[in-house]
Amino acid sequence: MNRRKFLGGAGAMIALPFLASLRSRLARGAEPMVPRRFVGFYLPCGIVMNNWTPAVEGPSWTSPILTPLMPYKDKVLVLTGVDNKPGRSDGGGDHAAGTGAFLTATHVRKTAGADILSGVSIDQLLAKTLSAGLPLPSLELGTDGGAAVGDCDTGYSCAYARSIAWSGPTSPLPKQTNPTAVFDRLFAGYDPDASAAEVMRRKVYRTSVLDGALEDATSLRTKLGRTDQSKLDEYLNAVRELETRIARPTKVCKPGARPPGSLEFADRSRAMIDLIAIAFECDLTRVVTFMLGNAGSGNTHPQIGIAESHHELSHHMGNTTNLAKLTQINTWEIGELAYLLGKLKAIDDGNGVTALDNSIVFCSSEIEDGDAHRHTNMPVVVAGGGAGSIVTGTHRRYTGGPPVADLFIALAGGLGLPLSSFGDDGTGPLAGIRA
Repeated sequence: MNRRKFLGGAGAMIALPFLASLRSRLARGAEPMVPRRFVGFYLPCGIVMNNWTPAVEGPSWTSPILTPLMPYKDKVLVLTGVDNKPGRSDGGGDHAAGTGAFLTATHVRKTAGADILSGVSIDQLLAKTLSAGLPLPSLELGTDGGAAVGDCDTGYSCAYARSIAWSGPTSPLPKQTNPTAVFDRLFAGYDPDASAAEVMRRKVYRTSVLDGALEDATSLRTKLGRTDQSKLDEYLNAVRELETRIARPTKVCKPGARPPGSLEFADRSRAMIDLIAIAFECDLTRVVTFMLGNAGSGNTHPQIGIAESHHELSHHMGNTTNLAKLTQINTWEIGELAYLLGKLKAIDDGNGVTALDNSIVFCSSEIEDGDAHRHTNMPVVVAGGGAGSIVTGTHRRYTGGPPVADLFIALAGGLGLPLSSFGDDGTGPLAGIRA
């Protein structure tokens, strides 16, 4: 028999499990029934911490900058006192160094050349588990583009400043910033004018392909040894479960109109967040990273009446006017996070559970304060429910500066990926995170 054996018909294939008789590769079984998801949500240039940090611990927390999150307060965990010390620079360049460590918790090599070095980011570790069997392992999105080469911040490569997802220590993943291109990547061949009857015909076709595959498998079974017959039976049970899910009434995934590619900054942010929600609702991926600007972003914010560069304002020097404008920017940014949470809450995962309930959204910046460029006491919000795996609805203050890497270990464990260490300084799950 062929080394690789597939069952199925035109337009669909079902990979077989490992069978010694066929010398084929191990195939994936049925995907988990609970679609757990992860989003890394990046904010540039630090935060006005006095207007971010809640005054009290516990569920009664309030914060001027975090006010947009109040409608989702029961799904929000605010953390104070968590450090990301690997993000410190080697003499200038804290924006790029901090961004390179944002999801890797790894001290990056200071270079503007090709010899970049960071670590594997937590989103990419999670993608192998959460997105197994889906069309896309992960999706990297942002509002601002730019090449990953050259000097972007005092001797630090643009690769650090413009990417937060790293598939390997020398492999930053480029983000997509054109909403049209993202839509085309997600929905190539999608027909927005397809009628309900046409959608149903395609559903029936998928079911018939499974029927044909099961018939082929029955024929194949007689040619296998007893051990492989048992393995094949277990696998076909998973196929029958898939058949049942196809037959079950489901909400048709219709992504809507193709967004324009040329949009102003604020509109581009909303378009990208819409695409995150669509990708999740259509179950194309379960891991996304989103950069609301590059490291040390110089974006202006005319949508809220601020014409000055965000980066210039972030060097506020304690000026009350600058701090007030930065607070406006930070509040708008959190409003974008709240918009994402609302989109996730609107996605029905079944049994009265929403995508927000099943997701974990990590939100922070590359530095604490834009003027001081510190990497201690980072602004951190964790939102969602992680399918009941994390504690939310409260503000938790830590002493001693536990690393953000320990937070990632705790979050990953809740999403089904046990880790004993992570990054440069992660040694175990951060206390008080897991439900």
